[in-house]
Amino acid sequence: MAIEILGMVGTKEVSETRGSYFDGPAVDAAYLTRFAQAHDEAGFDRVLIGYGATAPDGFAVAGHVLAHTRRLGVLIAHRPGFVAPTLAARKLATLDQLSGGGRVAIHHISGGNDADQRRDGDFADHDTRYARTAEFMDVLRRTLTSDAPFDHEGPFYRFEGAYSSVKPATAAGIPLFFGGQSEAAVEVGARHADVYMLFGEPLEQTAERIALLRAQAAKHGRTLRFSLSTRPIVAATEEAAWARAETIAAETRRRAEAARVSAALVAGPAGSSGPAGSAGSAAAGRALFATSGSVASARLQEVAARQQVYDERLWFGVTALTGPGGNSSGHVGTPQQVADALLRYHEIGVDTFLIRGFDPYDDVVDWGRELIPALRAGASRAREVVHS
Repeated sequence: MAIEILGMVGTKEVSETRGSYFDGPAVDAAYLTRFAQAHDEAGFDRVLIGYGATAPDGFAVAGHVLAHTRRLGVLIAHRPGFVAPTLAARKLATLDQLSGGGRVAIHHISGGNDADQRRDGDFADHDTRYARTAEFMDVLRRTLTSDAPFDHEGPFYRFEGAYSSVKPATAAGIPLFFGGQSEAAVEVGARHADVYMLFGEPLEQTAERIALLRAQAAKHGRTLRFSLSTRPIVAATEEAAWARAETIAAETRRRAEAARVSAALVAGPAGSSGPAGSAGSAAAGRALFATSGSVASARLQEVAARQQVYDERLWFGVTALTGPGGNSSGHVGTPQQVADALLRYHEIGVDTFLIRGFDPYDDVVDWGRELIPALRAGASRAREVVHS
């Protein structure tokens, strides 16, 4: 199967090394347009639109991206539990129809941060959230595909005569992405996902996870596709790429330390309030270096604690600084070296790569020149060998 290349867009320019989640407006429409169009021009297939309990609405952001690009698809992150699956299905199918078909997908995240879940009023525990996600995905798929009204009664949802008059625009439908590495997550993804998303772990561990997930899916008569998330750091030479990685780590370390100092000032002695004006920077630090209780994030931290570099160029320098909060590992080298490293994952079963940068916009433009063409060319050569 041809590889799929995903990026990630945001409504303002921010990363571990630049920008602020709290300074300025939450939505910079001009930046979002420019960022989405850069992905389109660079040859990405889709862009992930993240989810947070205080963030702009992902469906609205997706509509903007689709309206301002020619062929780029969207992968909308969604937390089951706040919108009925029947309504989510109609929202997705409507977007798919309005955008020309085949451009809409959904990524299910059950939630690894209890505090963020509670901001939206969700106090369910870990395993309950995953059980709810399983039922949500089941009803969502049925709503998108059913030719007749249906009834459903489960632990979390009950419907009578559920039906959607709007269906996906193409026979391929709406791909269902999913992520999570706990035992509960593995069972849900094996039963319901089309694409299982993995963080950027070393090749050996990734192969082990793929084997486990394939075996679990086979028990239900299903097959899975796999996506790998990584943060490429590329430069014209390998030496320059590693130097750039160290610069990124230094700036991340500086910002992390500033966030800790701000948080300490706000707390003050014995929890008293700190100096006026410091609350904003402390909140920004907590958002930028947010923690997660997810098993997937914990696995990354364990790998980073053992060593910083695996498989020659998979780097965990930022992972060790930011704590468990998301995909932070990245491949370092020239465009061809990074492409070759990613193609080794392709050999063990990964056909989708989510790449996002520490310099969000500039990296996308740069990757379109060499990295993405090299990655696609390598995958094409591999297919030719298989079919020869």
